[in-house]
Amino acid sequence: MTASTTADTAASTIYDRDLDRNPANYQPLTPLSYLDRAARVFPDHVAIIHGPLRRSYADLYARCRRLASALAARGIGRGDTVAVMLANTPEMIEVHYGVPMTGAVLNTLNTRLDSAGLAFCLDHGEAKVLITDREFAKVAGPALASAGVKPLVIDVDDPEFAGPGETLGSLGYEALLAEGDPDWDWAMPGDEWDAISLNYTSGTTGDPKGVVYHHRGAALLCLGNVITGGLGQHPVYLWTLPMFHCNGWCFAWTLSVVAGTHVCLRQVRAGALYRALAEHGVTHLCGAPIVMQLLLNASDSERRPLPRRIAFLTAAAPPPQAVLAAMGGSGFDVTHLYGLTETYGPAVVNAWHRDWDALDDETRAARMARQGVRYPVLEGFDIRDPETCETVPADGTTMGEAMFRGNVVMRGYLKNRSATEAAFAGGWFRSGVLGVKHPDGYILLKDRSKDIIISGGENISSIEVEDALFRHPAVAAAAVVAKPDDKWGETPVAFVELRPGASVEADALIAWCRERLAAYKLPRQIVFGELPKTSTGKVQKYLLRERAREG
Repeated sequence: MTASTTADTAASTIYDRDLDRNPANYQPLTPLSYLDRAARVFPDHVAIIHGPLRRSYADLYARCRRLASALAARGIGRGDTVAVMLANTPEMIEVHYGVPMTGAVLNTLNTRLDSAGLAFCLDHGEAKVLITDREFAKVAGPALASAGVKPLVIDVDDPEFAGPGETLGSLGYEALLAEGDPDWDWAMPGDEWDAISLNYTSGTTGDPKGVVYHHRGAALLCLGNVITGGLGQHPVYLWTLPMFHCNGWCFAWTLSVVAGTHVCLRQVRAGALYRALAEHGVTHLCGAPIVMQLLLNASDSERRPLPRRIAFLTAAAPPPQAVLAAMGGSGFDVTHLYGLTETYGPAVVNAWHRDWDALDDETRAARMARQGVRYPVLEGFDIRDPETCETVPADGTTMGEAMFRGNVVMRGYLKNRSATEAAFAGGWFRSGVLGVKHPDGYILLKDRSKDIIISGGENISSIEVEDALFRHPAVAAAAVVAKPDDKWGETPVAFVELRPGASVEADALIAWCRERLAAYKLPRQIVFGELPKTSTGKVQKYLLRERAREG
């Protein structure tokens, strides 16, 4: 029987006759419905804590509807891009609901970008509106001046921010909300495949790629977070993970599933962390290794007694065993996750087996280092041959590429058909990361085939940093690799070969890069010398990685 005959037979079963999809039995999946339910079931429960501010779910829902109503009145609708340059504040939570309630697409901009990178995102996403915090005016102002698009600029003046920064537009955020209707009858997406958000991630060339999420994927990853993170009912979640990063791993929407409380934290500092953890009864937080270091290295004056054990979800490089032990002793239970911007954030978890606790230190550390297995809402996560797309043996040694398949994989890259087709070649999303699969199905990643460096949860293109170095007149060649770092997970190390007779100090090269790169992309160390090369002149980066690890 051919495939088409099978499909025809399947289409004519008794269960397909007179049992059609209709509004009573089918609605598109969207995380927006989670807020609607939370506000109706727990209207008085505290949704947001920010300094002295306490905002209930009823108030949050009303403000989101006001925002949506006001934007719609100004012509914002399906497929329009609303960009935001915001810290982890209540406004950032509100835009996650209010913007897509209009059918528009939310573009959360990386607050660490330079003005050139920000202008690129505004233009590429064709932003109709930019909602920006006063703190970021120094970068957003020049970006707006150089961008081709001229969006409506809405200024946010957070009472918790007392630093410098001017307003850039003619309308404040609260004034915009005053124009809106708190009972505005927003519409469900016409199709759960509709875009809900746009997130930019660096590619190997350093050019940002616009990753498009859909309502279905966002709704499902929220449920995956609840299950994997063990959130339970009414969790109290502390925001240390930037909400601009993968929409805060979708936790900006996730908390509404379980009517949880968002504890906003504008500045991630040890003292502020411990105060928030102790005073608000925090149950969960997500963060990079740097947050662990802040907690562990806090002074006695900064520490506070914790009222309960706290779940800490991290998704950078696997924490060293000593760090995990120290975190456990300090009252934190760490869960290691893995994912990419293209998978809505973490979609893989190192699901721990209780009997592994009895293993010897070396074996247990090896288990901890593995990225693990798929989320319940991810259909497939495998190590496959990058040429044939066939699964590799589960022997713990055969290398292949980590590939994803399922509903929590992006729609694709905005305006980049070739990159989208390459990423989905063979019917799987190709991560560009190499790894092995163990006999129990747990996956361990070995290397990034695209040489992306992950520092503090941010992707850094080694090629972009190399290009900045190579522009210096004294530099003949440069290679940038990742160096393991207890605080950041990884940091860039640059190996530089100078032109004959040329000389330049390391500090001068870093200053040169600072004029061309965002601060988090700067090499932390520069090593001068001849680069190891193959017979064809290709730099042997694996040797440089070994040097970086040793040095």
